[in-house]
Amino acid sequence: MLSNEEVTADGRSERGNFPVFRKPLTQWMMRITAYADRLVRDLDFIDWPDKVRAMQRNWIGRSTGAHVRFTSSGGEIADGLRSEHVIEVFTTRPDTLFGATYVVLAPEHPLVDVLTASAWPDNTKPVWTGGHATPAGAVATYRVAASAKTDIDRQSEGRQKTGVFTGSFAVNPVNGVSIPVFVADYVLMGYGTGAIMAVPGQDERDWEFAEAFELPIVRTVQPPADFAGKAYAGDGPAINSTSSDGISLDGLTIADAKARIIESLEESGAGQGATTYRLRDWLFSRQRYWGEPFPIVFDDTGLPIALPDSMLPVELPETDDFSPKSFPPDDADQSPEPPLGRLTDWVTVTLDLGDGPKQYRRETNTMPNWAGSCWYELRYLDPTNTEAFVDPAVEHYWMGPDADRPLGGVELYVGGVEHAVLHLLYARFWHKVLYDLGYLSSSEPYHRLVNQGYLQLPAYTNSDGFYVEAAQVEERAGHYFFEGEEVSVEFGKIGKSLKNVVTPDEFIHAYGADTFRLFEMFSGPLEQSRPWDAKAIVGPYRLLQRIWRVVLSEDTGEVHVSDAPIPDELNRLLHKTIHTVREGYQSLRFNTSIARITELNNAITQAYPQGGAPRALAESLVLVLAPLAPHVAEELWSRLGHETSLAWEDMPTADEALLHDDTIDVPVQVNGKVRAVLQMPAASDAAAMESLARADERIIAALEGRETRRVVAVPGRLVNFVV
Repeated sequence: MLSNEEVTADGRSERGNFPVFRKPLTQWMMRITAYADRLVRDLDFIDWPDKVRAMQRNWIGRSTGAHVRFTSSGGEIADGLRSEHVIEVFTTRPDTLFGATYVVLAPEHPLVDVLTASAWPDNTKPVWTGGHATPAGAVATYRVAASAKTDIDRQSEGRQKTGVFTGSFAVNPVNGVSIPVFVADYVLMGYGTGAIMAVPGQDERDWEFAEAFELPIVRTVQPPADFAGKAYAGDGPAINSTSSDGISLDGLTIADAKARIIESLEESGAGQGATTYRLRDWLFSRQRYWGEPFPIVFDDTGLPIALPDSMLPVELPETDDFSPKSFPPDDADQSPEPPLGRLTDWVTVTLDLGDGPKQYRRETNTMPNWAGSCWYELRYLDPTNTEAFVDPAVEHYWMGPDADRPLGGVELYVGGVEHAVLHLLYARFWHKVLYDLGYLSSSEPYHRLVNQGYLQLPAYTNSDGFYVEAAQVEERAGHYFFEGEEVSVEFGKIGKSLKNVVTPDEFIHAYGADTFRLFEMFSGPLEQSRPWDAKAIVGPYRLLQRIWRVVLSEDTGEVHVSDAPIPDELNRLLHKTIHTVREGYQSLRFNTSIARITELNNAITQAYPQGGAPRALAESLVLVLAPLAPHVAEELWSRLGHETSLAWEDMPTADEALLHDDTIDVPVQVNGKVRAVLQMPAASDAAAMESLARADERIIAALEGRETRRVVAVPGRLVNFVV
């Protein structure tokens, strides 16, 4: 059993890549919808990437409009009479109600069974039947086909619209017109009420369906005179919207028409204004072995009972059969069976829950993997606490709100954007529940979020669409083969699900953990995705070797630094490096920090090729390196004679006075070609730069006998004589 978020765009499970289909089941749910407004509102108070906040807002999908009730007396006849049923729809455009010419139910809607007639009405069009002799046959076949499609596939643009007539009609509440009730997969049970009033004049999908099924199209908003399309979803006055009992929207703006029709619906009892969400309650059950068991038992009446604290935790029993029961998706009589359901000695248990020993049946579903990942940051704060999941004082110290974090939360969280509507949304909900229960002082789990980029490598799929082990794929003449079968190649992130994982073990064994850290951080900005290039690891390895030789003799292994003062030029470069490195750490631009450390180390090596670099210079180099390469830095710090860890040392701070050069190197060009590089005062203006350039012998020679037509002097940058 999977939540919508765990199904890929291809209609397969996120883990395992198995085909997914729909089946109604009784399951445990978390009421995340009760927090929908707060989950949207509080996005304004956390420092997250705009795209992630937009993804959460879109996933929650807050919409305002109206619930409208269509009555239908369709379905089976009982005692010579048809029962009346109410089809409730939610619409953000109640002003278009006069243009509703048919109703559509999602294939999973509970009223489908009720409203499916035993025979086709006399006025049924052949295109409505799907080629079946009865509505029941048409609907049953259609529902099986729809169950194998994902929500994304069902709502994709440009897809041919399909559906079947239920054999029943409903009454439009504003004009009394009888309109047909269809089942179609472009309507989702997980959005709104699972039913829509179709207004083809104002909705492109409804228009396409109406054309395909020869249904009426009535415009209720006047399009501009030059409008050449089909369905019109823009602004304009209401038209064709007057009823026989005096309701008229004609001529009103969309906003006024909405207000007027909602007022009318509420007066007649046919509907009411409402706010709804795309977000559905969180499916919290899984039919698999791993995961936390629910602390729930059922009595002989089927009533669920929560186990007392004294019987917690409920632990998974030992078994060697982890496979859930499988069955064909079109087998309506079968239901998923969790692996725990086969362990009868564990499932059936005798307990005394306060009224004497009785036999109970344990819940055999388990919780999803998100149950733990939603709150693990809280447990990290206080992992040895046996009385509570976190001490309130500890939580407040680390995560409590302050002026910079009004809702509290972790100061920095680094995670992939693929968790935007999975872990990150669930964790926010979970955190707010714990906050409301009084356990936390913070109402958001993560104040600042940074999405790291992907490391990318090829991944390979076989003819069934399953990923195969990339390490076992062979390339032959531009084609790729796995166990003799040709496979398809794609370029994407490295991940377990794609079976193209590269483990760091071999690199750490050959080059060391610090080299591997530098290699990953130097390959580009943290947020940027980039291809995996194993050969490039040699560069960071050599950098660490060169830094090592600044402190220790390559011949003797002894420390070879001196107590000499740092030369002015190197001291200025050191402080520029400290400044840039600190900025890189704060902005998570580790690659720029590494580049400046490399530049400083090269300058030291050039100035002291045989060793003897000033101790203060070497120690500063080691300290700025430490966050990037902690093992190497710690060892060098110890070799330099320090008895305590460098973890207790302050990060060096740059002297602002040394960040600006008194003199700078300025290239001097003649017709764009560099003829000299001159050292000039950093504060020189254009006139002073030109004067200094004209005084240089090389420039005098280059200009001799030639007419100077123009001089371009850019302070701090260059001088160019156009001759």
